[in-house]
Amino acid sequence: MQITRIHVGSKEQAAAEIIGAKAANLARVASLGLPVPPAFVLPIELCAAIVDGDSQARQQLASGLAEGIEFLEETTGRRLGDRRRPLLVSVRSGAARSMPGMLDTVLNVGCTPDAVHGLIRCTGNPRFAFDCRRRFLESYGNLVLGISVGAFKAELEGLLTAENCTTEYGVDCEALERLVACYRRAIEEESRATTETPAEQLQSAAEAVYRSWMSERAVAYRRLQRLDDMVGTAVMVQAMVFGNKGRCSGAGVAFSRDPSSGADIPVVEVIFGSQGEDVVSGKQTPEDEDAIIRSFPLAAKELRAALARLEQSFGDVQDVEFTIEDGKLWILQTRTAKRTPQAAVRFVIDFVKTGRISPAEALTRLSGIDLERLANKCLTGLGPPVGRGTGASSGVAVGRAVFDPATAARLAENGDPIILLRPDTNTADIAGFAASSGIVTARGGRTAHAALVARQLDKPCVVGCAELSVDVTVHCARLAEATIKEGEWVSIDGNAGTIYLGRGQVVLNRPEAELAEIERWRRQIAADAVVQQFAASNHTKAAVAP
Repeated sequence: MQITRIHVGSKEQAAAEIIGAKAANLARVASLGLPVPPAFVLPIELCAAIVDGDSQARQQLASGLAEGIEFLEETTGRRLGDRRRPLLVSVRSGAARSMPGMLDTVLNVGCTPDAVHGLIRCTGNPRFAFDCRRRFLESYGNLVLGISVGAFKAELEGLLTAENCTTEYGVDCEALERLVACYRRAIEEESRATTETPAEQLQSAAEAVYRSWMSERAVAYRRLQRLDDMVGTAVMVQAMVFGNKGRCSGAGVAFSRDPSSGADIPVVEVIFGSQGEDVVSGKQTPEDEDAIIRSFPLAAKELRAALARLEQSFGDVQDVEFTIEDGKLWILQTRTAKRTPQAAVRFVIDFVKTGRISPAEALTRLSGIDLERLANKCLTGLGPPVGRGTGASSGVAVGRAVFDPATAARLAENGDPIILLRPDTNTADIAGFAASSGIVTARGGRTAHAALVARQLDKPCVVGCAELSVDVTVHCARLAEATIKEGEWVSIDGNAGTIYLGRGQVVLNRPEAELAEIERWRRQIAADAVVQQFAASNHTKAAVAP
């Protein structure tokens, strides 16, 4: 088994079928000279054997991890778990084709008590150090040890109440240190052994990421997307860069163009003082690009330039995860953006007009879209909206209100359309997404994994509706002054980000200009083929003439 190394300017390349699309794309980003944290990759070929518990595969994994960590330590000048200059790593998944949010990622691996001391020594920022430790215990405890998220959530909510804070972002250093102690006790009460040996943490995290290939949500996603031919995931271990150092740092996601409408305008979202999972999980509502411009104008300019360069290099609209650490921009990954059918049409028309792709390539990219059913939809027969959020996936939907994914899947079997309303969503809700006609969340942004999956499934989606309060236990929601009970009709507009009470009527308008342009390509390609065939026939006749 051979590991693949990735660092700025590196030229080492491997196919996505070997190291996964995430790592293959990141290696390409690094080769462009863009700022990429160093990483190494363990191949897909190990996945099945690790899932099966093969002892030889586990030994190969341990050997590859040791070799890779030596590379990271040499490249960064830090040591895993060190008391003076600690190296923390993320352990990420990566299949041959993108499965956003469906596989596991374990962050801050190596954040032992010794490493906490080292982080404080290096940065003079104890709050940051204990926040990393808190995040590690949550991630490792849930994904590796199998402890319910609820166990950690109960401890966090108890602390927030005691500290009179609404989110963990407002908690001070001393309170975070107490929370870390509570998390340790919660793990011990579950009778789960956790190690403070960094190498053992890393081995366990890598095995857990490999095993996530067979998680319920991953299997469901592959079935829905017809990806059953894929054989496993790679594991990428990457040096951590930190967006959670405070307001001088942040994590975000950016699209080189709007993946919902198709407009040639980047969509950028960021949460300051956070790590990447905070953004893609949809548990917090992010700020937009203007916030970066105000705080870090140089990083904002570099991000715009990186988006343009990546789109040009990959030849398609890109979905980019980034971190800003102490004002410096880092690119963590890029992939071809999931998009609505309307956006897909607009993208290829723009690319043909600018000469980036040929009409033939454009038609190939549209081959999976039923153009006969393509339409711009709008709602009529409704009063004013009772709530507003951010439109994350275009289109409109009308259906009965449901507040949990299991109920959505069950009621959809009766034939009624469903609107799934949630406090926030995660990719474990994939079955509920598939069963629903539309999705609304109280928190989250357009770049969260849930919004991304909604676009891929062509489901209208409204996120970040601050007026929405969902009580799953009693099957109802409050939206401004209105109460919505399970089964009542609601209507949503994923373009405008609006929510309405009642059963609206859907009006369809075909995008005639765009469809006419696509038809013109088809006729031109057909005419060119006839000309080429005629020329080839004449050439053959001339060759055989006496």
